Amino acid sequence: MKRTSTRLADGREILYYDADDGAARAVPDTRPLDASATSSEVRRDPLLGDAVVIASHRQARTYHPPADACPLCPSTEGRASEIPAPDYDVVVFENRFPSLAGDTGRCEVICFTPDHLTSFAELDEERAALVLAAWTDRTAELSAHAGIRQVYCFENRGAEIGVTLAHPHGQIYAFPFITPRTTRMLATAAAHRARTGGNLFEEVLAAERAEGTRIVLEGEHWTAFVPYAARWPYEVHLHPHRRTADLTTLDDAARAEFPGLYLDLLRRFDRLFGSPAPTPYISAWHQAPVSGEGRADFALHLELFTVRRTADKLKYLAGTESGMEAYMNDVRPEDAAARLREVADR
Repeated sequence: MKRTSTRLADGREILYYDADDGAARAVPDTRPLDASATSSEVRRDPLLGDAVVIASHRQARTYHPPADACPLCPSTEGRASEIPAPDYDVVVFENRFPSLAGDTGRCEVICFTPDHLTSFAELDEERAALVLAAWTDRTAELSAHAGIRQVYCFENRGAEIGVTLAHPHGQIYAFPFITPRTTRMLATAAAHRARTGGNLFEEVLAAERAEGTRIVLEGEHWTAFVPYAARWPYEVHLHPHRRTADLTTLDDAARAEFPGLYLDLLRRFDRLFGSPAPTPYISAWHQAPVSGEGRADFALHLELFTVRRTADKLKYLAGTESGMEAYMNDVRPEDAAARLREVADR
């Protein structure tokens, strides 16, 4: 893998990741951009203790541009985009409208392909492996930044999720705090360790593999399963068999197997509802905090879920979920797993 680092016209960093060591990507950004300005702040909820990011400048971010004005496509003669190069494999750059910046962290955009009309599920394994390498590199580098507590790599896909740019892309957030969901996992894992002496993540994975009814697919180094108490109609957790804290410590065997399994999983999601429309989803890497006592007990894993519950119905987070965080699932996890097994590409 070749990594090329350069700067955009307003000073933001952009990094190109290429499978070909000979790729030349250091193309100048000729746009007349003013220096990037943000107004992010982190506030603490006094009742829950959760951190909340206030980022009012994001109201002005790019919103559903036409395909011929996509800021994530490569630049062409007469149309400059966020990516100055005329082509790329995988590219990462600092978000122009970040939720977190400066002392409050960092937000990056990762583009998986220059092809505006494709999706992650349509990538080949070589490109998916390059994306994994970029996620890993960014996790390592951002974890070393002063004040960063956790790195989060994720993809939102589909207008139903709230995506405002249709180009295949994800995001990477470097948080100056440990996120509320991770904080809860760490507390549960610590309580389990104190009570039993065992690791909660390892025991959950072992129980799912032994019980079997919620397994979606299984490789030599990874298992994908619908969790016992799934919150979403179709939700899958993908765990490496060897527990590790984050992407930087994932072993070579698991790294090599991941692209094929992950692409299989995404393609199953697209076949779920028998619709030509792609399935909207969120794909989220859960990584351990950069440091601290909880890091040793945490388990890297990916959580993938869709807000669609049938071909023509969405799962809305309404009164009980949004108001009280009490989830109500319309699909039995065992039935969801069976359906995801059925839609394997045969």
